[in-house]
Amino acid sequence: MAVFPLLLCLLPLAPASSPSQPATASPCPRRCRCQTQSLPLSVLCPGAGLLFVPPSLDRRAAELRLADNFIAAVRRRDLANMTGLLHLSLSRNTIRHVAAGAFADLRALRALHLDGNRLTSLGEGQLRGLVNLRHLILSNNQLAALAAGALDDCAETLEDLDLSYNNLEQLPWEALGRLGNVNTLGLDHNLLASVPAGAFSRLHKLARLDMTSNRLTTIPPDPLFSRLPLLARPRGSPASALVLAFGGNPLHCNCELVWLRRLAREDDLEACASPPALGGRYFWAVGEEEFVCEPPVVTHRSPPLAVPAGRPAALRCRAVGDPEPRVRWVSPQGRLVGNSSRARAFPNGTLELLVTEPGDGGIFTCIAANAAGEATAAVELTVGPPPPPQLANSTSCDPPRDGDPDALTPPSAASASASASAKAADTGPPPDRGVQVTEHGATAALVQWPDQRPIPGIRMYQIQYNSSADDILVYRMIPADSRSFLLSDLASGRTYDLCVLAVYEDGATGLTATRPVGCARFSTEPALRPCGAPHAPFLGGTMIIALGGVIVASVLVFIFVLLMRYKVHGGQPPGKAKAPAPVSSVCSQTNGALGPTPAPPAPEPAAPRAHTVVQLDCEPWRPSHEPTGP
Repeated sequence: MAVFPLLLCLLPLAPASSPSQPATASPCPRRCRCQTQSLPLSVLCPGAGLLFVPPSLDRRAAELRLADNFIAAVRRRDLANMTGLLHLSLSRNTIRHVAAGAFADLRALRALHLDGNRLTSLGEGQLRGLVNLRHLILSNNQLAALAAGALDDCAETLEDLDLSYNNLEQLPWEALGRLGNVNTLGLDHNLLASVPAGAFSRLHKLARLDMTSNRLTTIPPDPLFSRLPLLARPRGSPASALVLAFGGNPLHCNCELVWLRRLAREDDLEACASPPALGGRYFWAVGEEEFVCEPPVVTHRSPPLAVPAGRPAALRCRAVGDPEPRVRWVSPQGRLVGNSSRARAFPNGTLELLVTEPGDGGIFTCIAANAAGEATAAVELTVGPPPPPQLANSTSCDPPRDGDPDALTPPSAASASASASAKAADTGPPPDRGVQVTEHGATAALVQWPDQRPIPGIRMYQIQYNSSADDILVYRMIPADSRSFLLSDLASGRTYDLCVLAVYEDGATGLTATRPVGCARFSTEPALRPCGAPHAPFLGGTMIIALGGVIVASVLVFIFVLLMRYKVHGGQPPGKAKAPAPVSSVCSQTNGALGPTPAPPAPEPAAPRAHTVVQLDCEPWRPSHEPTGP
């Protein structure tokens, strides 16, 4: 019982721990230097040859430097419970994977350096928990995708974002627009081909924007650029200025960049890549009057198209201009046609109606617009009644033609009347009566035109034609003494637009010129199906069954022949004969045995051949113990 008073006396003699010293110090990882004697604590492991984050880290550290190592991944447990960490450097490692929530406990982290690694994408959960992050360095990686929500937790605090030297073709511009406190934004040396208008309008504290060496052909005007003076270099720049760098891009110097040319900014050796007249010239040396655009011009549109109800239809419109015009379509009811369950609009100007209805008929308007203006063109679509249903196993066929199915036949009076009414209803130029398609078949047509004596010096005639189903224009050169030509490469069941031009030498200028002789429109006859032709699946199945029957019959005949030959030879193989019956008594030479030795069955002689005869003398058999003399 005297022990307890002794312990009570010794307790006041224990030294009190200072609040400035850590209560328990974790061992410093091997090859690292640790500052644990005073606050803030730091763990320095640069160039230590580490393959992973050391598990024995002091979780109270405020600074952790793991740069220039060989760390390949950051796991969830590597940085757990490090709630006081302020600075984390993982630069120049081989990191390919960052686990979701790997930084979730680093709520006090201010700076994160992940540059010089091998990251290919950044998801929404990999930076979760960094609510106080100010500096995020992701340069010199292999980033090709950045999730829209990757920066949500640090959007309000981030001041420095470096995404340079990556493989980014697209960015979540809406997410970048919410970085209201960002001062420096590095997007240089990526694969960005476009920037949406107003992408930086809400970045009021932006002081440096670097878009050098991308694939930008134009930079859209932004309210931020007009509010602040633009500079090329940060040296000596006032606090309210914006340092903008966009050199190394293939800039297309037209009217869309006039706004940038008008800004007060010194030359930083930005150059124009196009148009050809300005290619290679310094951007700031080109006058404002040279930044021009060309209004759009519709170069091709689909001819009037007629389809039965329920079938697809493709309306095409091509336009050229500078910049490249954007094509839109307006329906006959005056509504803008876009992508839907029944229609698809392609960037090349094609409008595809997947299933036509009777109400779709009318005049569709193609509108091509760019910064210099717009151009329109009308395309007529006629939707007829649906075709009659056809039975799959029907044996009916079209009446045969006399002779060759591609033989030319003159158009009937009904078809000529229908063709004349269609031509009268066409919105395009009326066909010239001088050019006539007198005969046509399924794949051929005969074109005739009158003599062009009033045109002197005719060198040749040129025929141009194309089908309503495609945009390919076909040319044919005809000798000058010809007045007709047979087209033999046509498709059946299509409508063709054809024009004949006279190529002659202009006497005034001495140059080659063309003059239209006339145009015509005709339709080839549909391809006919021959009568009685079996269906391909039926014919193929019949051939397979017949071939299988022949093979089975051949095998059965072969087996039957073998059985018959086996029975004829008495159960022996066909190549062997029956052995002769054994002989009971023969003469043989003995060596004193008790009795005669029966001879084995003689084998069948193979063939008569010469042999030596051996004669044996036979004597009566006597026992070996019988006396032979007195």
